[in-house]
Amino acid sequence: MSHSIHDVHAAATQDHESVIELTRDLVTIPSRGGIDPYEPILDSTSDWLAQHHLPTAVLKDDTGAAVGLTCEIKGAHPGPRWVLDACLDTAPFGDEHAWTHSPTSAAIDDGWLHGRGSADSKSGAAIFCHIATRVADTADNLAGTLVLLFDVDEHTGGFGGARRYFQGPDAPTDVAGVIIGYPGMDKLVVGGRGVHRAQLHVHGTSSHSGGRKATPSAIEKAAHLIHILSTTDPPHGATDAFPISGKVTVTAITGGQGYSVTPDLCTLNVDIRTTPTFDDQAAAGFLEQLVTQVDDAWPDTRPTHIRADTRWPAYALDPTSPLRAAILNAASTIGVEVEAKIAGPSNIGNYLAGLGIPATAGFGVTYTGLHATDERIRLDTIPTVQATYHAAALSLLSTDHQG
Repeated sequence: MSHSIHDVHAAATQDHESVIELTRDLVTIPSRGGIDPYEPILDSTSDWLAQHHLPTAVLKDDTGAAVGLTCEIKGAHPGPRWVLDACLDTAPFGDEHAWTHSPTSAAIDDGWLHGRGSADSKSGAAIFCHIATRVADTADNLAGTLVLLFDVDEHTGGFGGARRYFQGPDAPTDVAGVIIGYPGMDKLVVGGRGVHRAQLHVHGTSSHSGGRKATPSAIEKAAHLIHILSTTDPPHGATDAFPISGKVTVTAITGGQGYSVTPDLCTLNVDIRTTPTFDDQAAAGFLEQLVTQVDDAWPDTRPTHIRADTRWPAYALDPTSPLRAAILNAASTIGVEVEAKIAGPSNIGNYLAGLGIPATAGFGVTYTGLHATDERIRLDTIPTVQATYHAAALSLLSTDHQG
């Protein structure tokens, strides 16, 4: 292993400028989720991999739209499949005039590379591309398959690339784990709260707002419900194994029109973060209980209709997980102390947990401004991230590991 660590250090140092160049090339291509066309960013990535003798395949959804890109490196010996996953689409730009440098400038300023997607997650994709080329050079000595999976439907919330790869008609059955290239060098995310999202249709009684007699307003009833939702803590607190509690947030409200009508419908979006002890079923029951409480207080209105939307389970990798151990051990050997943590926000690892596939996330380059103005990354943190993941990949693909 010591020889391998020396090799990955040298490779990361040698690749540093190339990773920066590829990251800059990707940042200059606008790929905002649901806004920009994805073909340019997919073509650019595919062309780079082709130049390094790595064939790719475009993933398409049921409509024929491109939703992702894959590249496979097969070892000479049998073994499981490990996936390096990063998104190539990005959040919107926001107010472009507020940026120090244009969101697609890929400008370098005082050791920072600026631009939308530099952190989430085009630098991760660039690092993974370079790891793939290095792994391909040693494939004769490896067992199993390393896969690059680049999604361009992540920031829409659709995860079309991942869904197509993991649940499509030709989905692989031998995936042992997924490494998600989100940024942040302070921790390795080994779990996350789940989500139970629902839309609430809150009913009132319509009438002329100027009439002599008032009728129950759906907006006022919704305000009552919002107060109850925001002041009632979910049951079951944090545990040693999962040190984060559940959480309820009202994230959107729509209702009413004009000035002269008392509204009879108000719609709320409710985001509930779940845990192993406050799971999807418990969240649904908790929400129904609070809704019923408010409905009972408004007897002259129709009951609130609850329409469940997204449901992802909470997850936490077992401390003995080979995937978790490989990354933490590699980081320690490289010389960076990384703590395994459960994340408050959910990530694609929650989706994968629902499929029974282990996943890590959240170890990557140092960044600031994620999804915000002046998103940027520290260039000098790239080699450490590449060396860590390269060493972890070699460990997971080693013939000794399979034995």
